[in-house]
Amino acid sequence: MALVTTTEMFRKAYNGGYAIGAFNVNNMEIVQGITEAASELKSPVILQVSKGARAYANHRYLIKLVEAAVEENPDIPIALHLDHGDSFELCKDCVDGGFTSVMIDASSKSFEENIAITKKVVEYAHDHGVVVEAELGTLEGVEDEVKVEAGMASYTRPEEVEEFVSRTGCDSLAIAIGTSHGAYKFRPEQCTVNEDGILVPPPLRFDVLEEIVKRIPGFPIVLHGSSSVPQEFVKMVNTYGGNMPNAIGIPEEQLRKAAKLAVCKINIDSDIRLAMTGNIRKYMAEHPDHFDPRQYLKPARQAVKDMVARKIVNVLGSDGKA
Repeated sequence: MALVTTTEMFRKAYNGGYAIGAFNVNNMEIVQGITEAASELKSPVILQVSKGARAYANHRYLIKLVEAAVEENPDIPIALHLDHGDSFELCKDCVDGGFTSVMIDASSKSFEENIAITKKVVEYAHDHGVVVEAELGTLEGVEDEVKVEAGMASYTRPEEVEEFVSRTGCDSLAIAIGTSHGAYKFRPEQCTVNEDGILVPPPLRFDVLEEIVKRIPGFPIVLHGSSSVPQEFVKMVNTYGGNMPNAIGIPEEQLRKAAKLAVCKINIDSDIRLAMTGNIRKYMAEHPDHFDPRQYLKPARQAVKDMVARKIVNVLGSDGKA
């Protein structure tokens, strides 16, 4: 099976009440861990590449890694997606370079500017058989090239979505309903404390999501900034020399609820990085004499695989849907 677009993936996900996991890839071990988990669970999957990943690993290397994953896992649909493209030129380069899906994120611009930029990307991408994700509303937080200061986030306005989708022709829409980029999604003062002394983040704005669904029924919705930041891996990182106080994510049960509605794509990034980094730190602390990267990257790859499997089953509900 060759790389596919997300069109059929999203149609089945919307009708089936589940979501497709979109995981950012930066190296061989991450690609292998993600696709091995997806293949074993028979789940469709989206491999995402950010502007930062292209700068780090080189476009050609990443394309070849993804092509190898497609050959190794021929029984599952795999899409290759540009995450948070910030210009027409970047999106065009990825369309020309073999991506099957691109995101143009002009959400920091005015409504009219966002429409104009998105429409330009859509027209070029559709001419080349590539689908486009756009964004309306702004998420707080820091992740790769995306940096939005605290207090500058804005929820998606449901009354704008019909016009935006109609005028741009985009194929899916990323919305802002309370998720946030990075591992530090919420400040402690935004959270409540439960009976176990654990910080609980504010709930997602399902009222906003439900109103959007009413206005554009059947249209695929995307959630960014949807890592759950599992505390066992935060603890592992901190135990073995890290310093990540107050790293708080989105509860998995809220994301599963979103997946049962119109959310067809959920971006998960920080959880993989936490699991991988925690296991590398643990391995190096327990084996201080080891220096071969294969030794510590092997358990790190397994940690990625285990994390993706957990998300497919507990959050996305996409197991058995390939």
